[in-house]
Amino acid sequence: MRIDKFLKISRLVKRRTVAKEMAEQGRIKVNDRVVKSSYDVKLGDIIEVGYGTRQVKAKVLDIRETTKKAEASELYELVD
Repeated sequence: MRIDKFLKISRLVKRRTVAKEMAEQGRIKVNDRVVKSSYDVKLGDIIEVGYGTRQVKAKVLDIRETTKKAEASELYELVD
């Protein structure tokens, strides 16, 4: 699954277009490498998303095509 779609489905970013723009600006890293929006997410990847002043680091636990809002947080685990 593409990183922009994963960020939307996991609700780490509200819209896929926003996730795509963030990737183009170099604000999304996977395993300490800046990635494009077409990057293919794998289980165990560590995703870093930069929202202006704060950074969110999350480990991918599951990949699903769709998810309910209540289950979205099961797709990842926040890492320090």
